[in-house]
Amino acid sequence: MARLSTLDRYLPLWIAAAMATGLLLGNVVPGLDEALDAIKIGSVSLPIAIGLLVMMYPVLAKVRYDEARQVTGERKLLVTSIVLNWLAGPALMFALAWIFLADLPEYRTGLIIVGLARCIAMVLIWNDLACGDREAAAVLVVVNSVFQIIAFSALAWFYLQTLPGWLGLETTSAGFSVWTIAAMVLVFLGIPLLAGYLSRTVGERVKGRDWYENRFLPKAGPWALYGLLFTIVALFALQGDTIVGNPLDVARISLPLLAYFVLMFAGSFLAGYRLGFGYEKTTTLAFTAAGNNFELAIAVSIGVFGVTSGQALAGVVGPLIEVPVLVGLVYVALWARRRLYPHEQALSQV
Repeated sequence: MARLSTLDRYLPLWIAAAMATGLLLGNVVPGLDEALDAIKIGSVSLPIAIGLLVMMYPVLAKVRYDEARQVTGERKLLVTSIVLNWLAGPALMFALAWIFLADLPEYRTGLIIVGLARCIAMVLIWNDLACGDREAAAVLVVVNSVFQIIAFSALAWFYLQTLPGWLGLETTSAGFSVWTIAAMVLVFLGIPLLAGYLSRTVGERVKGRDWYENRFLPKAGPWALYGLLFTIVALFALQGDTIVGNPLDVARISLPLLAYFVLMFAGSFLAGYRLGFGYEKTTTLAFTAAGNNFELAIAVSIGVFGVTSGQALAGVVGPLIEVPVLVGLVYVALWARRRLYPHEQALSQV
């Protein structure tokens, strides 16, 4: 901890302050939510879009893309990630939504949509803070992005209509645009991924790897957390009135979300450990499986059901729970490294 910067060391405090600031601004500044939502990229508020792009670029600029190619040959890691993200994750969220919110169909549907939106953004931050494998994270995020475009609509149809029908439960009709989902992925992953790749390629070619990693990255790196904090302030300012105005509903939605993040992370970390992955890849596997793309979930819910819908509220509660829980799981992962991977811990300190 002593080796961390002040920004990194007190990250949970800064995140809590950012959430509180956003909620306060959203409730005391008249018309702020309309102003923040006035200009959009796709269906996402421009300030949030800017924050996401700023947040993701430094992490993707750190990736050694020549080494990332090696990860694509690790079939066991890729297959395990796909199974956890696209089979286990949606199924777990479906079960928790029906267990906790059987009498609240709008919130239940919103949670199921959150479970289908696999993480392509903030997971890179959590993985980096927990000393996971950056190259593996970049590859798994790209895999998630491709599957998101291909599978989101089909899985939504399955979990909202087909599976409930088989089980004799209430079904939900919804229309999802594959092109909207593709555009979200291309903008919020494609732009920073391309920028990160080009900056490393050009930087190393012109100045060398030593200059790039020891001079450029230390200056660019903090902007990932600045972007994260800005995104949280903007997101909670935009949705602050909705959150504060429905405290009991927020509490009910929070319970299955909390259970989901903890169970997915613990199960994925245990799977990585049992399969013999090292700490870095196990951590990357766990965070990429536990995180969700709440920006996409909110955008889809608003686009299909409306901005004031219960589905949209469930999407908004997602980051309210996900951000502090996954920050806490960063510390859990670092603790697990000392207990389960003492040899790797010792090597990292040499």
